Amino acid sequence: MKRILVVEDEPDIASLVSYNLKKEGFAVTTVHEGGEALDAVKKKEFDLILLDLMLPGIHGMEVCRILRAGPKTKNIPIIMLTAKGDEADRVRGLETGADDYMTKPFSPRELIARVKAVLRRSGDNRKQDEVVRIGSLMINKDTFSVSKNNKRIELSATEFRLLLHLAERKGRIFSREQLLGSVWKDETFVEPRTVDVHIRRLRSQIEDDPSEPDIIKTKRGIGYYCEENR
Repeated sequence: MKRILVVEDEPDIASLVSYNLKKEGFAVTTVHEGGEALDAVKKKEFDLILLDLMLPGIHGMEVCRILRAGPKTKNIPIIMLTAKGDEADRVRGLETGADDYMTKPFSPRELIARVKAVLRRSGDNRKQDEVVRIGSLMINKDTFSVSKNNKRIELSATEFRLLLHLAERKGRIFSREQLLGSVWKDETFVEPRTVDVHIRRLRSQIEDDPSEPDIIKTKRGIGYYCEENR
């Protein structure tokens, strides 16, 4: 049974989310503050976190940053929940390390679909003990880890999958739509803009100079690719 941590300070929404997740067979733990969320992940392992942005105490963005920096929590899929619909907030959430983003109000059906899609994507980062290399960048498919010049780089599950997809197909250019279909698969709620955000975040972590990337390149008007000769 998959375990989900719901971090939501509005009791009615927390109850609604918890009820619908339990109805789908998930084990649910609910907390209402950022500090409580950080305490919960120390005591129990979770397969996914639904994280509200506007929390009392520690803000949702900061909770996400702390989770992404923790060795035991860095790969837990995170879906951010917020009443804010501004694009800047969605982008900030993704850049902080969230795997997906939902704006309130949302339907229980959409919530369940997104949860299952994110869990499916994170579960696909499996198998095959081998390393993919791009210059000094090493991607270990068995441990789901990335390092450059022997220094570990912390990536979310979605970032890892996106990087691996491009790295295994050096020289091949992928449009946003193709990357959505391959990395995000059949999830219908993800916008093409999400690809750009994840690419930008990846570059900030793996490139020597993100403004002049050497690993993940852009073919203007077409899409993204990894250099074939690296």
